[in-house]
Amino acid sequence: MHRKLAPLCSVILFVVLSGVQTGALAQGPGPGQRIPLPPIPIKGDTTHTLSKHFTLATTAAKTTDAKGFIQRWLVLEPVKKDIVRNNIFTDNYLRTAFSTDNFSNDYTTVPKNGETVKVGDRELKWYALDSKTFNVNLYHFTYALNKPRYGILVWLVTVIDCPEEIQNVRLAAGCNSGSMWWLNGREALLLSGDRDMIADNGTSARLTLKKGRNILRGAVINGPGMANFCVRFLDEKGTPVTNLSLRYE
Repeated sequence: MHRKLAPLCSVILFVVLSGVQTGALAQGPGPGQRIPLPPIPIKGDTTHTLSKHFTLATTAAKTTDAKGFIQRWLVLEPVKKDIVRNNIFTDNYLRTAFSTDNFSNDYTTVPKNGETVKVGDRELKWYALDSKTFNVNLYHFTYALNKPRYGILVWLVTVIDCPEEIQNVRLAAGCNSGSMWWLNGREALLLSGDRDMIADNGTSARLTLKKGRNILRGAVINGPGMANFCVRFLDEKGTPVTNLSLRYE
C-alpha cells in the first residue's frame, strides 16, 4: 500500500513546489532585490540598429523617468581595452585607466553630438541618445554600432538643469562592472571591483545640485560580460530627485 502511494506523493509534492516557485516569480523583485534588466539581443539578431533600444535625443529638454533615473546621455564610442577579467578593477587601476584613456582633462566640457575626439590613437564619435529603459545598456549601444562589446571603456556626459539649488543630494549609481562619476568637474563617486548592475549599488557623499546648469560626467569600464549602468540623484530623505531637465548641449 505504501509503495503505491510513494510515487503519487512525489508527484503532488512537485506540483505544490512548482506552484510556489511560479507564484514567487510572478510577484516580481522584493525589497533589496535587483530590478529586472531588458534582455540582450538574441544571437541571430543582425539588425545593429540604435533605434531598438535608444531614441536619438532632440534639442528639447527631457525629464528624468518617474523614479529619477537619467536616460539622456552623450555616449562616446568605446575605447577598446585588453581586459580578461573584472577583478582587476581596483581603485588605482580605474583611476589610471580613466586618466590615460581620457578624451579631455576638462571635466566640465560638453562634447557636441556627432563630433569626433581622439583618445590615444583612436578617433571616436559622440552620440546623443535617450535610453528606452531606466538603465543605459552599453552592450546594446556597442552592438548597434558593430563596435567591440567586451573589454571596453565608455565615456558619458549629460547636462542637468535644476530649477533651484538642492543641497545634500547623493549621486546613486549602479554599473557593470566599474565606473567613476564627476559632478561639475569634481569627483563624486568611484565604483570599483567586479560588480553587477544593481540600482543604487553605490552612493556618493552629500553633494549640491546648483540652480541652473550642472555637468555630470561618467566613465564605465568592463571586461567579459555586458556593460551597462543606471544613475539618479536622491535627496536627503532618500527620495529620488525628479524635477530635473536633461539636455545634451
